[in-house]
Amino acid sequence: MSIVSIKEKSGKPKYKQIVASVENAIINGDLKKGDKLPSLNSIKNRHAVSRDTVLTAFNELKNRGIVKSIVGKGYYIASENIDINQKVFLLFDEFNSFKEDLYNSFLTSLGSNVQVDIFFHHFNIDVFDKLIHDNVGNYSYYIIMPANLKNTNVAIKRLQKDKVYILDQTHEELSEYPSIHQNFKKNIYQGLVKGILLIKNYQKIVLLFSSNKQPIGILDGFKLFCTTYGIQHEIIQTLDNRVPSSGEIYVLLDDKNLIRVIKKVKKAKLTIAEDIGIISYNDTLLKEIVEGGITTISTNFNDMGKRLAQMILSNEFAQVENTNDLIIRNSL
Repeated sequence: MSIVSIKEKSGKPKYKQIVASVENAIINGDLKKGDKLPSLNSIKNRHAVSRDTVLTAFNELKNRGIVKSIVGKGYYIASENIDINQKVFLLFDEFNSFKEDLYNSFLTSLGSNVQVDIFFHHFNIDVFDKLIHDNVGNYSYYIIMPANLKNTNVAIKRLQKDKVYILDQTHEELSEYPSIHQNFKKNIYQGLVKGILLIKNYQKIVLLFSSNKQPIGILDGFKLFCTTYGIQHEIIQTLDNRVPSSGEIYVLLDDKNLIRVIKKVKKAKLTIAEDIGIISYNDTLLKEIVEGGITTISTNFNDMGKRLAQMILSNEFAQVENTNDLIIRNSL
């Protein structure tokens, strides 16, 4: 019995008929997970279609996660779930509470017929390259968070251009791709300007900045603010051996260092807001509560997830700068 059935005058493209044939064989139980599909050439010769027609059909099934290819062996059934219309590759730098908000918003907005597989490169270019290399051709879309890694365009060029979306942080060499991103230089500058009257109640503003993980735009925007408004400032790479002094404001870009500073402030018997100011980057529910509320500069990650889903579902090319704001609470 032949798995594939093609009718000349059905009005349906032949590659779609091949896709439907495989789906029907799965529904009927003729194909199960792990079963091998007929070869490209056998379908081509039996049904007098081009090899490209068969390949287009198999690639659609592959992008939906129904079929997988093994080099030198052929194509196999990878999943019996034929309800999946699209399969999305999502590459984050790391997972934290605000990216969880983005992820959940994205999933909810996509709907139930889209499968999302999430990966992490942990700011390692070798891991980044390998994850992309190993997944070329396996997904309908690729959403990539390059963070501050250099030369990510080299790996991304392996992917089909109209299937790639850049998320959160983008670079000049990635300007040809659609994106939903933050303008970190503008965002921190405008956020600090909005809080200038409160900031001037302190003697010095301290930025804890790691060039290995944080966007360089944050550093540039911070320097621009301090220079423009004549604010005494300091940039440090670590809190090791650092004892907070009265009159300082700390700008903290990750949650672990936020907790470390709070602990150090308490150990020094200082009072947050009165003696030490704190501005944290990226808002979370926890920051609404901790120490009576932590002032944040943040984008809306729920909105980012929803907008990204809209772009994927409509196959839209756009370069969207997500909005950002200063949220003033009791730490300043």
